[in-house]
Parts: sequence; structure tokens; C-alpha cells
Amino acid sequence: RRIKARIEIPDFTRRRDEIGHLSGALRDMTSALYSRIEAIEMFAADVAHELKNPLTSLRSAVETLPLARNENSRARLLEVIEHDVKRLDRLISDISDASRLDAELQRQDAIPVDLRRLLTTLVSVANETKLGHDVAVETRFEGRGASDTLAVTGHDSRLGQVVSNLLSNAQSFSERGSKVRLTCRRVRGEIEIVVDDDGPGIRDDALERIFERFYTDRPHQGFGQNSGLGLSISKQIIDAHGGRIWAENRAGPPDDEGVPTVAGARFVVRLPAL
Repeated sequence: RRIKARIEIPDFTRRRDEIGHLSGALRDMTSALYSRIEAIEMFAADVAHELKNPLTSLRSAVETLPLARNENSRARLLEVIEHDVKRLDRLISDISDASRLDAELQRQDAIPVDLRRLLTTLVSVANETKLGHDVAVETRFEGRGASDTLAVTGHDSRLGQVVSNLLSNAQSFSERGSKVRLTCRRVRGEIEIVVDDDGPGIRDDALERIFERFYTDRPHQGFGQNSGLGLSISKQIIDAHGGRIWAENRAGPPDDEGVPTVAGARFVVRLPAL
């Protein structure tokens, strides 16, 4: 029989026997299942919307191509087609990564991750490749000494993906020749990772939205150059590790009228310490 409405399990949790415990467990499982179904439906709707835009542009360019009257028009249309194909490829790759993330994190066992070693490796790679930018990365580990334990329980490849994404974002918004600073420290029962840049900062209305799926604010890169999933996936990974991630602006010196300026953006990750 097809279920057309949400079914609620009777609440017998006031009972202190097996029936009460079973009722509570079934209600929790049902609630989690419905939440998962709603999340999948929302994700599917977002994916359909994002894929439709480049497909519409691609279809229009393909239909117009036979009508082009000269080589310049044909060349411009071919550029549009190439741009939309690359955009679709980026979207599909990032969507695939996001869709299998939860299952992968649940299937794999969490292990101790030495953040000092992981971050040192990631920064070394970032400085060798510059990730397409002429912006170096500096690393600082704060604590009592080099032997301080900066370890968490988790998945090193996924945590590395988060840090690599934050470094890449910071470099892309920085001026050539400037530096990005990565700091790692222990804050009571948590390990904090901070990525600072000297770029233009983040608009106040975007500090929360930047972690939404498909949200992107990169006017200098041109439309469609970024899928808008990088920070969303990063938040998904950090949430799965029981941590937090947020963005803020670093305050700079006041201008001539006494209004505080923005010195750059800061991304902060906090994870439960091992």
C-alpha cells in the first residue's frame, strides 16, 4: 500500500518497560528516516535547478551555431559551448562527491589523525603548486612545544579535503604575491584550525550563506567558474566529525572617517581533540 502521508509511531515512551523503549527507538528511527528523505528531495531539486542553467545555455548555443553568419560569431558560440561543458563537468563531479559523502563517512572507520603532519603536508603541496595562484601559505602551530598533541579522530583524506579547499579559496581571493596564514592550536578540548587571508573579506549578508549548496560569490572569476559546493561539502565533512566551521572578517584599522575596515577573511574549524 502506498503511503501518502507521514506516519507517526504511537508514543509509549512514558512506559518504563520494553514497549516504551521500543516505541522511543522506532520514533527516533522514523524521524531520522523522514529527515533523510526530505534532505534527498531537497538535494535532488537543487541539483536539477543547477544543471538546468548550463543545459539551457548549451542548447541555445548549439541551436544558434548553424545560423552563425561569420567566423567570429561561430567562435563566440563555440566558446560558450566549451564553457558550459566544463561547467557541467565541474557540477557533476562535485555533486557526485557530495552525494556519496555521508555513506563513505559511515562506512569507513574513524582513525586518529595527526593534524600537525597532515597540515604540514597540505601546506607543502599548496606552496609547490600555488594551486594556480602566486600566493604562498605560512603555517604556525601554537602550543607549549613542537611535541604538543594536535590530533583528532576522523578521516584524514576528508579533513585534508576541507583544509585544501579553504587554502584554495583563500589564495583565490588574495592579491598575487601576498600570503595566506594557517594556524593550528589547541583550545581546551578542541583543535582549532584558522585560515586567514588579506583579500576583500566577505559581505556580512554572505557569512552564513557561503556554506549553502551552490552558493557562490566570485564576480571577478566570471559566471559559472565555481560550482558553489566546496564550502557546503566542507561543512558536511566537519559536521560529520562532530566539529564546527564558520567564517568571519578580520577587522582592519579605521578609515579616515573612523569606520572600521576589513583586513581579510578568516575561516575557523574546530574539531573535538583526540
